[in-house]
Amino acid sequence: MWNVDLLKTLNIMYNKILFMNNSFFGRFKKNDNQVIEEQPPVWEDRIFWVETLQKIAFPVLNNLKKESLKKNMSIESFSSESNKFAHLGAFSNVFNGIAPWLELGPDESEEGKIREKYIVLTLKAISNAVNPNSKDYILFTEPKQSLMSMALFAQGLLRSKTQIWNNLPMDVQARVIYELKNTRIIAPFENHWLLFTSMIEATLLEFTGECDRERLTYSIRKFRDEWYLGDAIYADGPEFDVNYYNSIFIHPMLNDILKVMRKYGINEGELLDVQLMRSSRYASQLERIISPEGTYPLLGKSMAYRTGIFHLLAQAALFKILPRNMETSQVRSALTKVLRTQFGGHQNFDNKGWLTIGLNGCQAEIAEKDINTGSLYGCCAIFLPLGLSFNDSFWVGPFEEWTTLKAWNGNPVEPDQSIDF
Repeated sequence: MWNVDLLKTLNIMYNKILFMNNSFFGRFKKNDNQVIEEQPPVWEDRIFWVETLQKIAFPVLNNLKKESLKKNMSIESFSSESNKFAHLGAFSNVFNGIAPWLELGPDESEEGKIREKYIVLTLKAISNAVNPNSKDYILFTEPKQSLMSMALFAQGLLRSKTQIWNNLPMDVQARVIYELKNTRIIAPFENHWLLFTSMIEATLLEFTGECDRERLTYSIRKFRDEWYLGDAIYADGPEFDVNYYNSIFIHPMLNDILKVMRKYGINEGELLDVQLMRSSRYASQLERIISPEGTYPLLGKSMAYRTGIFHLLAQAALFKILPRNMETSQVRSALTKVLRTQFGGHQNFDNKGWLTIGLNGCQAEIAEKDINTGSLYGCCAIFLPLGLSFNDSFWVGPFEEWTTLKAWNGNPVEPDQSIDF
């Protein structure tokens, strides 16, 4: 166990080096003529996460604050139609991913001061995004693609109620509610899009006490009664395709929606306990696909979301519902390796700092036709565990080998176990 004095010492050291260059020297040593990489100090992981968050999120939030997002954001897309939603997509994806971190609020640490800066940025960004007189009015409803981004924005509001929603001016809150209600003119597809309508209604219920009950509950009944396949996997509608949508959208949205429904005593909210256990199981599956090199299988659509495919694993860490046989620090170690593999360099950014379409470089051919630059910021979903304090076991635990690293290093590995509920 870590004692209090040691944690305080680490916290002081952490604050001193937060803005230091990410390349730490002296990490390598020679042993029998071999160069062996020593594991970095545990606090360096969180520093790297925060630095990476800033590298990705700052151009979006700062430009939206200055009403220059439409002017300055680089746009890649396969159709002029999708250009309309790229700016909203970029903002909603960034906000959704960093919301739990913002919810920690400011404090006297260096990171706490950075959070304060980003809270102010986000509040101003939302004010501009929802203002019809702003040059960057992007928080608007226009069927159909905007429904996804509006749902992600709503989910972000639920994740940062204290620091963001409660600190928005009343007129901005009213305008947000107006735009969220306007999404009711959109008929979603019969797949994970149903969760977008439910997420918006859950947010309206939380903030206004009212909602469209049918739009809130319809998706829950579909996933509960018709689309659950077993072993924590849902079909994405009547048909089943192999992809990461269970992690990108389905499990995380079911969890957040059902929490609101449970809070307000809505019958379908009774699914929450089972759903969280399914999420725990699916999180273990996601952890097992992370290779020793921090790569993962390229399966199905939306690979341009990059680290966003680990949305559910990140949420499971935040909710503390990881399987009991899995160390929280091994999940941190695994996700840090993924994050370093994809964002340790600048291969995924253009020369102005905007994300480019691809997986690990400019690879436009990997993307579907509805992908645009805004979609790429779905990668921010990996940052959810930053909503845990620096002293949480997720962050202070020592480096731990994840499952595939243990296996390929010849260390003991427990067998995978399915569930039947």
